[in-house]
Amino acid sequence: MSSTAVMPADPAAVAAALPTARRVLVLGPMGSGKSTLAAGLARFWAPDVMVLSADPGTPAFGVPGAVSLGRPWDGGWACVATEPLCTLDAARFRLPLTQAVARLAGRVTEARLLLDAPGLVRGVGAAELLQGFAAAADIDALVLLDPDALAPLAGDLAALGRPIVRVRPDAAAHRPPRSERERYRTELWNAHLAQARSHRLVWSDLHLAGTPPPIGAAPAWCGRQVALLRRAEPVALGEVRGCDQDGLTLDLVGAPDGATTLLVRDAQRNDAGMLATAPPLGAGRPQRPAPVRSAQAPLDVGVNGVQVTLANGVIGDPLVRLRVPNQSRRLLFDLGDTVGLPVKALHAVTDVFVTHGHIDHIGGFPWLLRARLSGDPPPCRLYGPPGLREHIAGFVAGVRWDRIGDSGPVFLVGETDGRTLVWSRIQPGLPVALLETEPVQDGVLLETPALRVRATLLDHGIPVLAFALELPDVQRVDEAALARLGLPPGPWLGELKRRVASGEQEAAVTLPDGRRLAAGALAEALLRAERGIRIAYATDLADTEPNAERLAKLAHRADLLICESAFLPEDAAQARATGHLTTDACARIAARAQAARLLPFHFSRRYSQRLPEVADALRRACFEAGFQGELVQAV
Repeated sequence: MSSTAVMPADPAAVAAALPTARRVLVLGPMGSGKSTLAAGLARFWAPDVMVLSADPGTPAFGVPGAVSLGRPWDGGWACVATEPLCTLDAARFRLPLTQAVARLAGRVTEARLLLDAPGLVRGVGAAELLQGFAAAADIDALVLLDPDALAPLAGDLAALGRPIVRVRPDAAAHRPPRSERERYRTELWNAHLAQARSHRLVWSDLHLAGTPPPIGAAPAWCGRQVALLRRAEPVALGEVRGCDQDGLTLDLVGAPDGATTLLVRDAQRNDAGMLATAPPLGAGRPQRPAPVRSAQAPLDVGVNGVQVTLANGVIGDPLVRLRVPNQSRRLLFDLGDTVGLPVKALHAVTDVFVTHGHIDHIGGFPWLLRARLSGDPPPCRLYGPPGLREHIAGFVAGVRWDRIGDSGPVFLVGETDGRTLVWSRIQPGLPVALLETEPVQDGVLLETPALRVRATLLDHGIPVLAFALELPDVQRVDEAALARLGLPPGPWLGELKRRVASGEQEAAVTLPDGRRLAAGALAEALLRAERGIRIAYATDLADTEPNAERLAKLAHRADLLICESAFLPEDAAQARATGHLTTDACARIAARAQAARLLPFHFSRRYSQRLPEVADALRRACFEAGFQGELVQAV
């Protein structure tokens, strides 16, 4: 075994010390900068490199509770394959972790492989993982961060007989606190679940693998990370939403059809909603209650990569935040209480679509205004029914602006009656300026090559608008196909998409290796067409036939309909008096629109202690209305 003198954590210097190594294990304690160094080496060796992130608790990329294989891409990572473990504990589940590493490492045949190991450096678990990883990934060299901390593994390292590069940790490297690790891990998990769909599976159709809780222990199942396997191959990874005597309701990313094995271990959301390790279920141990979502807590729903967030839950002020991948537009539907949104997010908002001027739909404007006083944000556009200009101008006029000069944030307010869009410019400290009037065609208020927002006028005793976000069909890169062909990602894929979009099937596209192939043939091998997305949003509308007809047309075959469901049928008289929908009316509109998913919200606060009743009423209403889509249970 050869070993170098301790060197600084410089990727170029470390790479120079490994001129012939093709499969490198990077090992070090948590907080030593191990993953940072692995990322630096990957970018130094790119594109001829693949990285295997083998820490299920704090992955460098990919999905927590899993092992992921990826490559550097555009300053970040492109995940090529994932092996679910359903645990964050590398020490406890050493054998499944090593087996997962072996399966993913076996997929790397030509490129250099970097294995980013967990930060486990002491005890039997660390020694077994070291030996297991070296064999599973056919490691031919090791990089050791903080060699002094790895002294307990000295004998095991010597036994491997591989070249070793010893690296001194960067002075800025530190071990993040547990809360920060949990927050980072949960953000990755939530991003994964943003693309999830709900599925119902019955116990009799499932074989349970791993370390599942008892079937009868429903609280131990809720929030549990699970994977579905088909003939031992993972096909879906997600989370348990609900559990009863008949089966499970799961939020899954993937296609579970035909899968019969459910892999379960100990990764589970805790009471704070963080992805963590579940406490063991021992004899006589009291079970913790299932996590209960507050009716005013933010609720995230994924729609084919678009993240939809009810910022104030199903009972708080209406405010929906839409995040469309790879788009500069930042959209809000309605402006209820905005205090819970980060200032950075409000600073980046580009377009706000306001249904009407009642306080619970527009009362968050002052905090949006305040968030945009710093820096130099671009103008924010607000769209709404007639009267919106007066409302926004009133908020602005309620504050003295003697020290702002002409540097205040700009708001462009567009009022529509369904036929025209009348623009005004409102800026603190300056008079309101009337701008141009545009015709409105087929309800379209905003249209770019990447998205369109359409509106229709409804009745709530006053005019209100309902909105639909529409995204065009897209061509997505099949990353697995890219890896099989040994092609690195890069700007050439953007050129391929542009050629295909413009119909240039015979146009030559230059690959990174210099070959030139026809766009049509490349697209057939690498691109997968995905249908465009439609998300409709409607709240505060009376249960009338004209309203139902207009909304059903706007939301026709929507991937997600976000629709108010203010009152239970027993309070139908109150619904009529205030111009709101009941659960029954909401379900009928969803069925009429043939929406794929229904997310009901804006429940009356009188039901804050009766939300299970509301959920039951919605299930019955959807069944009776013949709604064929999925009811997103938000409570």
